[in-house]
Formats: sequence, C-alpha cells, structure tokens
Amino acid sequence: LSAIVVKNGVDFDSVDGEKVQLLFLIAAPDTEDNVHLDLLSKLSVLLIDEEFTSKLKNATLPEEFLRIIDQAEAAKDEATTDKSEISKPQIRILGVTGCPTGIAHTYMAAESLEKTAAKMNCFIKVETRGAGGVKNELTDEEIASADCIIVAADTQVPMDRFSGKKVIQTKVSDGIHKAEKLIQQAIDGNVPIYKGSGTTQKKSAASNNSIGHQIYKHLMSGVSHMLPFVVGGGILIAIAFLLDDYSIDPSHFGSNTPMAAWFITIGGKAFGFMLPVLAGYIAMSIADRPGLVVGFVGGTLAATGATFANPDGEISAGFLGALLAGFLGGYIVLGLKKLCEKLPKALDAIKPILIYPLAGVFLIGIVLSAINPAVAMLNSGLTNFLSSMGGSSMILLGCIVGGMMSIDMGGPFNKAAYVFGTGMLAAQTESGFMIMAAVMVGGMVPPLVIALSTTFFKRKYTEADRKSGLVNYIMGLCFISEGAIPFAAQDPIRVIPSCILGSAVAGGLSMAFGCTLRAPHGGVFVFPTIGNVGGYIVALAIGSIIGAVLLGVIKKKVVEE
Repeated sequence: LSAIVVKNGVDFDSVDGEKVQLLFLIAAPDTEDNVHLDLLSKLSVLLIDEEFTSKLKNATLPEEFLRIIDQAEAAKDEATTDKSEISKPQIRILGVTGCPTGIAHTYMAAESLEKTAAKMNCFIKVETRGAGGVKNELTDEEIASADCIIVAADTQVPMDRFSGKKVIQTKVSDGIHKAEKLIQQAIDGNVPIYKGSGTTQKKSAASNNSIGHQIYKHLMSGVSHMLPFVVGGGILIAIAFLLDDYSIDPSHFGSNTPMAAWFITIGGKAFGFMLPVLAGYIAMSIADRPGLVVGFVGGTLAATGATFANPDGEISAGFLGALLAGFLGGYIVLGLKKLCEKLPKALDAIKPILIYPLAGVFLIGIVLSAINPAVAMLNSGLTNFLSSMGGSSMILLGCIVGGMMSIDMGGPFNKAAYVFGTGMLAAQTESGFMIMAAVMVGGMVPPLVIALSTTFFKRKYTEADRKSGLVNYIMGLCFISEGAIPFAAQDPIRVIPSCILGSAVAGGLSMAFGCTLRAPHGGVFVFPTIGNVGGYIVALAIGSIIGAVLLGVIKKKVVEE
C-alpha cells in the first residue's frame, strides 16, 4: 500500500469533476478472499471523514501521515465493540445510477449510496450512467463477487449482466433520499433474484417497479436520448433568427441571409431527429435492441404523417404520434419475441437481424398509417387551441408549467412540463415559443431562490449552506433546477412551496410579457435569442425575489455551535 499527496490536485476523472489530492495505490495477491476489497472498505470508511482527509493533505512528513492514519484507526476500533468486523465489510454491494438528463440526479444518488454504505460498514462501487457516458463501469469479476446490486435509475440500464444476482430496482430519487433503506434491504437479503429475461424470480414490495414507473422509465429513456438533438438543433435554429434580417422577407425569416440559412439548415437537420430518436429509444427501453429500428421507423412515420392513401405523408402526427409509435413499436417487438419462442433454436441467430426488424417495421407501418390521421387531428387541435388562447388563459398556463418545474426539480412533474414545452416548440408556433419560454424561466427560478435566500437571510442558514448557496447563482442562470435539491431535501415543507410560487410567478409574467424562446435549453446563454428579453429578465428577477423573500420569512433561524 502506497499513498501520495498531490498538493495542487490532479485530474482523475472524478464524479464531481474536482481534482484529486489523495491517491492510494494497492497491490494485492489475486486470491479468493479479495483482500483488496477489505482494504478498500476500511479505507473508504476512514476517508468519509473530511477532517481526517484534511489532516492527511496537510501532513508535512511521511511519519506524520502514518500517525494520522494510526490515530484514526485506533479511534475507529475503540468505538466499535467487535473490532474484527471493522476490517471486513458486512456485505459487498454494487450500484448503478442514472437519470433522464444525466446531469445531477445520477451523481447525487451515487454519492448518497457511497456515503451511506460507508457509514453502514459496507463495501460499494457505483456505476454512473450520465450525460457524459458510463463512468466507474462494473466489471464481470465485481458482479460475480457482489452480494447485492442496487439499480437506482429512471432510464434503461443493461440488466442481463446481473442475471442470477440479487438485484434491487428502484427510482433514482430513492437512491438520493432512501439510501439507508436500500442498503439495509441489501444487508437483510430480502431481495429478488434477477433473471436474464428481464424478470425476477419473486416480487419485492420495495422494488418500485409498478406499471406507472415502468412507463415513466421507458418515456424518460426516450427523452434522455432526444434532448441532445433538441438542444443542439434548437439553439442553432435560434441563432439563425438572431442573425437574420426580418425586413428582407418576413415569410422566410430565419433564412434570408446566407449565414442564417446555414445555421437554420444545420439546426433543422439535428432537430428533425427529435421524434425518431424519441420513439426509437422508448421502443428500445421496452424491447431492447430489436425495438430500436421499429421505434425509429415508427417515429419517422409519425413525423411525416404517413397514411395508406399518402405514404409520403400528409399532416404530421407530431410529438404525440412519436410517443405512441415508441410504445407501440416496443410492445410489437415484445409480442414478436413471444411468438418466436417456439421456433427451432437453429433460427435464434436470424431473429434479431431478420424476423424482428422485418415483421416489426411492417406491423408498425400498418398501425401508424391507420392511426396517424386521428393523432394528427388531435395534435393539430391541441396546437390550435393553445394558439387561440390569450390573455389570462395564457398567463394561467404559464403559471402552471412554470410551477411544475419546481415541484420536484428534475423529477416526473418537472420532466412532464419540460417535455410538454419541447413538444410545443417542435410545432414552431408563436404559442409554442411562449410556452417554452415559460418552462425555462420556471426551471431557472429554484436555484436562484436558494441563492438569494442564503445571501440575504443569512441567519436562517448554516455557514456551509451559505457557501453552497452561492453556487446556485450559476446553476440557476444555466437552467439547472437540480441545484436546489439539497436544500429542498433538508426542508421540503418550506423550500418547495417557495420555489413553486416563484416559478409560477415567473412563468405567468413571461407569458404576460409575450416572451418567446426558440431554443429548448441554455439559460442565460440563449438570452440574446429570446423575444422581449427585457421582459424575460424582469419575470425571472421578480419570480426569484418573491420565492426568496417567502423562504426567508417562513424558514426558521439556525443556531450554530
């Protein structure tokens, strides 16, 4: 065992993006007792103490470094009645976390599980499946030696690798708020055995795999893959309008100048993948890889509005059509898998490359051609209804979608409002642009409420809260609602209502001022593309101030030792 202190830190691809100052190098024999895992477990329990790690970083001599470790170990052993249990973890746990956007909840759940496992004397390694890809990926050897695996995710996770292991499947929010309960369930062993087919040998009340949650997980799997196309394409389209000259030809605004035409063409191509990708990955979440092609084709047919009378398309079935295509495509492939179970094993190799795609595409083509006209009418009716709304009705809608962004800050309500906003943005109507603006301003408010409240009502927060509250200025301006979650988790009764009120006010004012947004994300960075940006800034400021003042008034004072 060797240890290194790097005073200025070194980039080590850490989960939180921070530089690493303490490095431990372990060389251990490859034996069945996995001595390195025991060592890692003991080390992780010690390193969870920030005071201990601070002392190690500031040690000036190797002898002082070792003395700090000895003292910490002795104190730990003395506080435990059975010293033999300290070096050996109760249980070896693996975890997987993932959220639809892959930005905040993924890593918050991983951190919560790791800290809780350390406190409960359990070894744990957590694989994060975030927007930047898979980090800390679990190996076959680690899976084989694990006692239990916790999958806390709202997106599709490759599960066949866990076949035959005890697996707890739950929501990513449970990984954040119910980590102790999950770890305790793993220790108790009351966990179902996972089968490679995607079922479990027995049901568990704590698995949270209700039909509603399954549908939500499939939907969010599609949304998480769709968002990069929407964001990238949408912002490029917004830039095209920013660079164009409206007076040249109002009917072709966005492509009058060569530069604007280039931006809107590239952005439009990226944006055009939105519906096929949404449907494709919903279907893949349901039926694994065989569902991908069926979902993609279904999403494309929904986008073009293909019918029996006009295969090239008539009226687009839009966002609603793509949602239906994704779920229908996934369940069509599941049905085909069921029907093909009795075929000879010699045909197993051609099922995924011939039978499933051929029959699946044919069937989704029939179904979409039949339902597209009805869905297109429904989609057009919804768009026309929203376009016809005015005055108080639009303001009320702005309050609703803005408030929803603060209810769970990245959870189902937040995502429902955001998906509604991006769906209306895809319609490229004035009312759709206004709705998207109200959605984004509602999502920017919660972190700003926290930041302002911790700045101007300092007696209501601890010193640590005041320091972390400053980061929320940046997160709010960048449209990262999740920045408020740690504060909401500490005091939900006061924080959440304050944020909801602030977001609702901001969303309503955005509508009242007629603010429009052609980009689905970006926060302050897309402000130059916003219609009536002055009114938008006023709406954001008023909503944030109202929420912060309310929170500052109703929150109790804290007494620090």
